[in-house]
Amino acid sequence: MRYKLAYTGLILFIYTLGRCIPLYGIDTSIRSMKFVSAEDILMQTISGDAYRSSVFALGIFPYMISGILVQIVMVLRNLASKSKISPGKISRATVTVTLGIAILQAFSQMQELSFIVEERLILMAKILVMTEMVTGVMLMMWMSDRNGKYGIGGRMMLALVNILDRLISTVYGHSIQKLAIPLVISVVVMIMILIMENAEKRIPVQRISIHNIYADKNYMAIKLNPVGIMPVMFSTAVFMLPRLFVSLLGYLFPAYTGIVWWQENMTLTRPLGISVYIACEYLLTIGLSLIMISPKDITDQFLKSGDSIVNLHAGYDTRKYLRTVVWRISFLSASVMGACVGIPLLLQLRGNIDGSLVMLPSSVMMLTGFWCNIRREIITIQKYDTCQPLF
Repeated sequence: MRYKLAYTGLILFIYTLGRCIPLYGIDTSIRSMKFVSAEDILMQTISGDAYRSSVFALGIFPYMISGILVQIVMVLRNLASKSKISPGKISRATVTVTLGIAILQAFSQMQELSFIVEERLILMAKILVMTEMVTGVMLMMWMSDRNGKYGIGGRMMLALVNILDRLISTVYGHSIQKLAIPLVISVVVMIMILIMENAEKRIPVQRISIHNIYADKNYMAIKLNPVGIMPVMFSTAVFMLPRLFVSLLGYLFPAYTGIVWWQENMTLTRPLGISVYIACEYLLTIGLSLIMISPKDITDQFLKSGDSIVNLHAGYDTRKYLRTVVWRISFLSASVMGACVGIPLLLQLRGNIDGSLVMLPSSVMMLTGFWCNIRREIITIQKYDTCQPLF
């Protein structure tokens, strides 16, 4: 436990230090901590840089979106081929996609920066800034992987720091009158997520290798929140991806009115942007649940081992039943999280919640989910540490 805590502490120290190192030639005098839109809060959640001008300005967005894209490609490939892909190839593909997305995002974000270098050095400064931002992404990706192996909190520990930082700055930056409605919603959201994270559906399973009094107590557990709150984090990255491409098209074709319309409406202050964001959350929750809890793989394991679900034939019946159960549970999970995210956004449209507070319930939801996972991990490590060697 001490080793893991120390390793995570070192990772967080490097990450905090990197957020304080400004990019080369950037005018830092125009920094502002006022976030007037939900997009600004989302960008800080996935980047962690409130000013978007440090070497870690791009944040974990490229890493998150590349993980989703590679996972989807791997699932589609497995449907068409029975051969497995080695972890090394998957890792290299993830790094390649992350690098490509980081370059696109760095180019887009660089257009919003103000430089204070001489005119003849502007091009060199822009190239250097893009290099620094892309290097920061790759360093964060490496630190996340290392923390997942040797630290506590897994690969999303940096995201947890960003969420906590944003949550504290939001609460301290507003009066209690403005915080009343968001805090009430946040408390309700926290209770609902705690229930879903700790409740599960138990499916009775008959194990042919167990012939004692515990034979009737075997079950397969599926959590009511199958993949946790990760779909909310990933939906943020997926939602920002089309916005990134639209901003690039707007830079290349500034006179095209269709692109301007998409730029104005693909925001969380417009009904179209809210609908797309909620749709991303539904698709990711259901899709990731079917991937992580694969009915096909579970059915194949039952056929190989001889085990079965009670009162169900092995094979097609089992697969159909599991697919239905996973779909229903994931749809329930998506609906609950979608309501937790969507209700504050709708109240923002009506003017009941300030734009800088609209993502407060979502931050509380993600923070609650992360702490539930970290608590389970700490309990497991503590139990492991209590084991004494036999010799």
